[in-house]
Amino acid sequence: MERLVLGFHGTTVPDEFAALLAAGLSGVALYPRNFSTPAGLRALTDSLRRASAAPLLIGIDQEGGTRFAPPPPFTVWPSPAELGRLGDAAIVEQVARAIAVELRAVGVNTDFAPMLDLAVNPASRVTADRSFGRAPGEVARLGAAFLRGLAAEGVLGCAKHFPGHGDTIMDPHFDLPCFDGTRERLGQQELVPFAAAIEAGAPLVMTAHILLPQIDPDRPASVSPAVLGGLLRRDLRFEGVILADDLGMGALVRRYGCGDSAVMTFDAGSDMAMLCHDSSAVPGVIDAVAAALDGGRFNLAQWAASRSRVASLREKISAAERPAPPLEIIGCPQHLALAQEIRARLAAMGTAGGPRV
Repeated sequence: MERLVLGFHGTTVPDEFAALLAAGLSGVALYPRNFSTPAGLRALTDSLRRASAAPLLIGIDQEGGTRFAPPPPFTVWPSPAELGRLGDAAIVEQVARAIAVELRAVGVNTDFAPMLDLAVNPASRVTADRSFGRAPGEVARLGAAFLRGLAAEGVLGCAKHFPGHGDTIMDPHFDLPCFDGTRERLGQQELVPFAAAIEAGAPLVMTAHILLPQIDPDRPASVSPAVLGGLLRRDLRFEGVILADDLGMGALVRRYGCGDSAVMTFDAGSDMAMLCHDSSAVPGVIDAVAAALDGGRFNLAQWAASRSRVASLREKISAAERPAPPLEIIGCPQHLALAQEIRARLAAMGTAGGPRV
């Protein structure tokens, strides 16, 4: 239970979800479906905390842009692609700090960002507008700045999607992407931003549902010991929490089902796993993981180490807690002015785009 991050539908905490929180559920993923106003979101996060038995990861997607971000009145920031074209790490850090302040105002303590996938393929639905660019060094520099900005205001960042979607076009929400890159190619390109994120102190790294035949021809990255234990833990020396992306995505569920995917990802080295959109699958996942644990499927030392990393993350959440800013900080004149300044600079460069605030 303590190794799951779950979502739910509705704007109040369902009774069955409150029971999971009381039993030790460690994380909640929120979406625009869960609130209509900042005040409503703050009331919801307060309810989640009251129901939880321990410090609770409360996360949301706020990457900037409009695809994966809370809607207005939250500030509509330029997209990562626009920030990448600007190339100003100080501005990226400033944006991330403002994002963190707005998230803390509504009781959110974790941002499932930055996205560090390289924009290698223009046809990719995954990276469109969401990537800082295609140059590994630039994505590394700006991603690290984003993480620093979040951390400075007490919000945990999450570097995603490891090890990067590479030169693919398939969206893992629907089916499994495949990237035939070699270990050498990954080291020179896709892994560079993640190495920088780890150096910058990223507390969480989210996995990608992608097949890398040159690394593991049989298992997607999220359920591959070669990727998680090999590339991420051994090669990049990541000591934080590995978070498996939503197990309900087509890339996994069409092959294994949610229960088997949960068992496989924990066996491969994930510390936590997300299941955000299908509440009917939650009991089966819990039962499958419990049966695997009772049946000796997991390495007990690895299981204990994962539990320790999750407990440490919850301690970080508790340590970072501070009085919430007033709700008026959301979409405040200072934040709108910063967003507008960035768009004006982009316009002067001839690369403006995206929504206006």
